[in-house]
Amino acid sequence: MREDVDDFDAYLNHLAQALGHADRHVGLKGYCSGLVMPLSRKSVEPMAAHIDPLHASAKHQSLHHFVAKAEWSDRAVLQRVREWVMPALDLHAA
Repeated sequence: MREDVDDFDAYLNHLAQALGHADRHVGLKGYCSGLVMPLSRKSVEPMAAHIDPLHASAKHQSLHHFVAKAEWSDRAVLQRVREWVMPALDLHAA
């Protein structure tokens, strides 16, 4: 399990390099972590409450800002996804 968490963290760190400002890295990590949590609703409000129950309102605001208002290039993030995924696909295809 720890190896899976380390791999997920490494993947998110790789993606975060496409976001520019370091403040966006926290938003990416929080949002992606929320997407893989066992929640019935994958919107930022329940994610925030699950990630940081004591500061759910502030976490909600930061996640919402990351998703709806922060300026980052989806093209750059998708390029980072390709850089991570394609070598693994090539390895399995061989």
